[in-house]
Amino acid sequence: MSRRSLLARLGCAAALLIALALAVGGAGLTLIFDRQMERRAAAELGLYAKALAAQLRIGDGGRPELEAVPAEPRFDQPYSGLYWQIDTPAGRSLRSRSLWDYALPARPGQPGEAPVRHRLDGPEHAALLAVSRTIVTDDAPGAPTATITVALDYADLAAERRSFLELLVPALAGLGLLLALAMAGLLYLALRPFRGLRADLQAIHAGRRRTLSRDVPDEVQPVVDDLNRLIAFQDAALERACAQAGDLAHGLKTPLAVLGAMARDARRQGQPGVAGEIEGQVDLMRHHVERALARARAGMTAAVGRRATADVGRTLASILRALRTLPDAQALRWEVALPSSPLRFAGDDGDLTEILGNLLDNARKWARRHVRVSADGRDGHFTLTIEDDGPGLPDDVAVRIERGRRWDESRPGSGFGLAIARDLAEAYQGSLGFSRSPLGGLAVAVSLPAAPSGNAGRSGAPSSK
Repeated sequence: MSRRSLLARLGCAAALLIALALAVGGAGLTLIFDRQMERRAAAELGLYAKALAAQLRIGDGGRPELEAVPAEPRFDQPYSGLYWQIDTPAGRSLRSRSLWDYALPARPGQPGEAPVRHRLDGPEHAALLAVSRTIVTDDAPGAPTATITVALDYADLAAERRSFLELLVPALAGLGLLLALAMAGLLYLALRPFRGLRADLQAIHAGRRRTLSRDVPDEVQPVVDDLNRLIAFQDAALERACAQAGDLAHGLKTPLAVLGAMARDARRQGQPGVAGEIEGQVDLMRHHVERALARARAGMTAAVGRRATADVGRTLASILRALRTLPDAQALRWEVALPSSPLRFAGDDGDLTEILGNLLDNARKWARRHVRVSADGRDGHFTLTIEDDGPGLPDDVAVRIERGRRWDESRPGSGFGLAIARDLAEAYQGSLGFSRSPLGGLAVAVSLPAAPSGNAGRSGAPSSK
């Protein structure tokens, strides 16, 4: 997909935004989980501190003593990660077996204050989450106090965090995939009006319609309205151009007819040289006009869209029937080989007739005994190749033909036929090429746009002599 594609750009932007949102969301959820997990751990440590306070009494010399220790196996396992310690103002302390030979730093506070949560350094350089509270062991005045500290290794919290992340990352990945699919569907639906607009433009180009559909979202409606106005303006301008071209043709007929009459008068008056010169110039002017009008007509037809199609086989058969009536064509062998599936020209039938008529007439003039017509269609175009067994075409003649010059005066005609055929083919984005035929003469290959065959039946001309 092109980097200039709107779908590609929106898709990449959506993917980046989804990835960024999931990353920020994952970081936020992890932070919330860490705080909630630490809060919950502190609450559990506070419960252990309450249980220790309930079993605590101060013995002789300020020594703390417990009537019963908490029933937690980790308190009895050395360096297990869960510890407790009781300190008295007399400097005496009592620790869980899990602390072994390590003493936690005491942080005494005021009796009756809420438990304090803080960090401590623990055994083996471990970081501990600790909860400390100072209590009075008896209700009697002057009763001794004690500071109870319960701590948990942060490694236990880190293990919980890793377990949480092992669940969170796949969940976010799955959510990201679902969001990407949902965004792809949303972009597909959002860009559907543009696909419809493209289809309408293709239909206009093919001549199946002349306006864009107005059944579009409000955001696309101004573009559709402007395009419809532009198409209407173009159609009107082309119609005026066609009318002006027709007026030009009719306007030139009268002067040319007058000049022709003057040539005939000069010939009757015994001036054949002057008459021939006038007739030659009249003929040249007439064919220049015909070429210009043919080029303009084909260009306008291609510009407004190919509203009609022509059956190549039927048109070819009609031209061959007309050519066979000529005396010099009856002695020729006409060989036609068309595909089994019908070929249709995406353009005006009159233009196809003029192209093929000029090419076949040129082959008739120069062929000795054999003319062959073959066709090949592919990639929306078809190529008709017309070959003869005449003298062929020199390599430097193509340019002269393109300029409308005759390359040989030994045959009758204006010499504009091949040039007109080239102009018409190029007006339809086609081409005309010259090469040497295996028959020994000229091979002219004309490439033209093909149209779907539709309901057209098979057509063509059989091989004959």
